[in-house]
Amino acid sequence: MGHTRSGFVLWCSLGLFFGTGACYCVYKWVFRKGKWKESARGEKGVAGAAASRTRVTSGNEKSPADDLKKSASDNLEPYHLQKLIKLLETTEYCSVREQVLITLSNSAAFSVNQDLIRELGGLSVIGKSLSDPSMEVRVKALNALNNLSMNSKNQEHIQVYISEICSGVALSPLNSDLLLAGLRLLTNMSVTNDYHQMMSHTIPSLLHMLSAGNKTTQIQVLKVLVNLSANPAMTRDLLRVQVPSSLISLFDSCMNIDVLLRALTFVANLNDNLKSQSCSADISQYSAESLYYLFFGESGFSQRLAALLLHPDVEVKGQVARIMTS
Repeated sequence: MGHTRSGFVLWCSLGLFFGTGACYCVYKWVFRKGKWKESARGEKGVAGAAASRTRVTSGNEKSPADDLKKSASDNLEPYHLQKLIKLLETTEYCSVREQVLITLSNSAAFSVNQDLIRELGGLSVIGKSLSDPSMEVRVKALNALNNLSMNSKNQEHIQVYISEICSGVALSPLNSDLLLAGLRLLTNMSVTNDYHQMMSHTIPSLLHMLSAGNKTTQIQVLKVLVNLSANPAMTRDLLRVQVPSSLISLFDSCMNIDVLLRALTFVANLNDNLKSQSCSADISQYSAESLYYLFFGESGFSQRLAALLLHPDVEVKGQVARIMTS
């Protein structure tokens, strides 16, 4: 019933912007045979066992495979995108904002639309939705920006929201959709070193989530941390953070393989940085509760690493060897 009513509201809103003739094809695009589903997420990169510092991306919110295979005529035209952006900016209906954001997010699966949405001023309109009173709208806005951030030119515009995104991540309920959406966007925005310093103030929150979150949250947090640790300039910011000693429990043979492998990659990146610069020259800058002492002090971490040499996974053993032999 709720979907039917919201669909009627959206139909009327589209009619006002597009006219009754043109709005039908846009309505079909938004609802896709009446299904209110977001597209599935696919990870484009994973933390592997390469000797070089590893980075990851979160991937983008893609439409289902059958939707992506549709002909170009089924894609939204620039005129439609422009009207949808205007509708997002002006509508008072939360349900309409949510569905328009889903539509823009799905359309961003096409690289040409990533450019068009930017050129039509859509990034700033979507960015305003990050402060929407509705949590669901904020989630959809983060998902849309995540898809659009696969474009490097778009990242130059999205960077102005990094501080707001980091604050939102720190304040989001643990393991929530809002938190995960923010972490996915930070993952894409941290693939290069360009915006790392803008994220430095959220590192303590990330490490807290890594300790307290569930498996899904831990994986998303580690994707961001792996990217940050691949930048030698971020080493001190990471190692100075005070962390609970329970964080060492991640490095156990019984730990989920995706969590364990990324956690080891994170440490291996930091270890490489320490060996190549003077970050460890003055250990007085690190407190006894710091990440530095947990991984590189006398915390029993080296014994855990030695035990992981017996792990059945080849990539895990490769990362352990990378840490112990560098």
